Amino acid sequence: MENRGVVIQARNMVKKFGHFTANDNLNFDVYKGEIFGFLGANGAGKTTAIRILCGLSAPTSGKITVAGYDVHRQTESIKKNIGYMSQKFTLYDNLTVWENIRFYAGIYGMKLSAIKVKTDRLMKNLDLEHARDKRIASLPLGWKQKLAFSVAIFHDPKIVFLDEPTGGVDPITRRQFWDMIYETAHSGITVFVTTHYMDEAEYCDRVSIMVDGRIDALDTPAKLKKNYKAKTMNDVFLKLARGENVCPDSYRELNS
Repeated sequence: MENRGVVIQARNMVKKFGHFTANDNLNFDVYKGEIFGFLGANGAGKTTAIRILCGLSAPTSGKITVAGYDVHRQTESIKKNIGYMSQKFTLYDNLTVWENIRFYAGIYGMKLSAIKVKTDRLMKNLDLEHARDKRIASLPLGWKQKLAFSVAIFHDPKIVFLDEPTGGVDPITRRQFWDMIYETAHSGITVFVTTHYMDEAEYCDRVSIMVDGRIDALDTPAKLKKNYKAKTMNDVFLKLARGENVCPDSYRELNS
């Protein structure tokens, strides 16, 4: 990538719940304009890590910065500089498209005049001008997901966190959604994405894979497949899940 500015940096990131360690000394960097895949089975510790990076949960220990702000002391500044989209909940079904946009943009401090201008542009780009005053509940799932993503980056954050954003949508919509992700990354916004679809891991610039609270691998999809002698990212994931650790040099150096 042309610009290697670090927008997320985690060093020895630990999160414990009593005697249980959810995040075990995580070390990684994420760069400006990068599509960074954050993968792992359910219970691997992904959600816990994302909550810390979003300023919603405090780490037990470690040095972590997001958009240049410290997660221990500057969580409010972090929240103003990120966007977030979840598969389960983002938009309010009982509000209209316009009301959702105005609500979220207002939270981020945008002026109403700017919101109106940008909303008109967004409706045209998404071909949703006819749905401006329709309730979210009436829209097809694919349109909901596209709109939710657009709302998450409406305030031009430095980073957007996408938590399984394409769950439940059809393959064509998934492909269109990833086109939107590419455009967003190209504009300079960093995309931090989790997914259960291993084919989507191939679309990321780099991928980390968590196993039992640790990051067991981190590199480009091509290098991970080479290091693990695998044909697909799904094969890489299965080898790691089975404990066939062949730690790539790039990640070993970061953890040395």
